[in-house]
Amino acid sequence: MTYCVGMLLDEGLVMAADTRTNAGVDNVGKFKKLHTWQKPGESLFVLLTAGNLAVTQAVVSLLNEGVKSKKGKAAEDNLFAAKTMFQAVRIVGRAIREVKKIEGEALSPTSDAFASSYIFAGQIGKERPRLFQLYAEGNFIEATTDTPFFQIGEHKYGKPILDRVAQTSMKLGDAAKLVLLSFDSTLRSNLSVGLPIDMLTYETDTLKLEHTKRIGQDDPYFKMLSGEWSKALRAAFQNIEAFDI
Repeated sequence: MTYCVGMLLDEGLVMAADTRTNAGVDNVGKFKKLHTWQKPGESLFVLLTAGNLAVTQAVVSLLNEGVKSKKGKAAEDNLFAAKTMFQAVRIVGRAIREVKKIEGEALSPTSDAFASSYIFAGQIGKERPRLFQLYAEGNFIEATTDTPFFQIGEHKYGKPILDRVAQTSMKLGDAAKLVLLSFDSTLRSNLSVGLPIDMLTYETDTLKLEHTKRIGQDDPYFKMLSGEWSKALRAAFQNIEAFDI
């Protein structure tokens, strides 16, 4: 399974994904689910993927072929030809539908064959960064100040802390800490999500990807964060007055 989170902040973006895939309890693999494209100084795009691995890999391959296309900036499938993030997310949506069109007849007997979801974000030129969630049909919704984050995959365990704390005014470092705590809660409660975690932080208007990290089980910050959070929760529980029976 998968867990991915994308957050939209005044200061930029935080994007993170685990790397575990599994088909049953005894067939576990590791695959990258955080994908990036950039032209430094012009535009950058980040895509997180969850669901049927064959489908999501095909979508990423179509996008990769699009940005390498020799058709030039007029190419409808080239992310770098997009003038706005709305145009860019529509390119991703078309790629999703194209995979379904190509493989649909062969896979139609399986009801969940195309089960997939995506978080897409980035910035083009002077336009503000934007964050979207796409569905298996290729349609999408956009993050707002009221809902500044999206989750896909096994989201239920990591959602409560995001609901309580996430704000667009957060500092990038605090938002990254929040996202990792959301992952820590998920890892503790769901064996289908696993380390390492790929995480990216992007600062608004820099138009280049500078801060990416793969966080494994021996990462000192993640180990410290997990331990301190557990202690803080236990302390908070003890400090609350017991229910009167």
